[in-house]
Amino acid sequence: MVKAIPNLSEEYTLRDAGHVYIAGLDEAGRGAWAGPVCAAAVVLPLGQPDLPALLADVRDSKLLTPGERERLLPVILNAALGVGGGWAAPAEVDEIGILPATRRAMLRAVTQLDGRVDALLIDHVRLPEISLHQRAFPKADLRCLSVAAASIVAKVRRDQMMVQLELDFPGYGFAQHKGYGTRQHREALGRLGPSPLHRLSWRPLQQWQRG
Repeated sequence: MVKAIPNLSEEYTLRDAGHVYIAGLDEAGRGAWAGPVCAAAVVLPLGQPDLPALLADVRDSKLLTPGERERLLPVILNAALGVGGGWAAPAEVDEIGILPATRRAMLRAVTQLDGRVDALLIDHVRLPEISLHQRAFPKADLRCLSVAAASIVAKVRRDQMMVQLELDFPGYGFAQHKGYGTRQHREALGRLGPSPLHRLSWRPLQQWQRG
């Protein structure tokens, strides 16, 4: 399969409209049964002529292997003007729902940029709580280099978190499946029941909902 190549056309359009610091936003973990949602915001130096060459291998994280993503993370961090991260805990997902929790994580990621942002490019999700100019559309992580970069940052950081959480909650296989719904995960739930990391509002876990 040919891997879609993101570019900077959307970023340049916003720059030409007068925006200086444009953050691409994406998330990881939205569909998992367990663990947090992680969002990342990445501001790239659009005036740097060699930026496309520096980030030539950046793609939507779903199109990359774990090794490729881990190799690209320091490349992105070194190239970016700013990188922000935000999290929403499993309890927040259960309390307010996955879409509001995803927005909350994204807002936290933008806040981590310390105000050095004046426009957003977002995969799918709009952030009505924030007054910054924003464009949100499907497959932004395939089309926009800053959003693709954010997808890698969010995915690698969340995967690293799930590997660490395996130490606190052994037996579920979090280091392998990262909280997603695999056969291994389902079998572990049958043996152990849910952990504090599990989203009890998810259909496969609703039998364990607390009364």
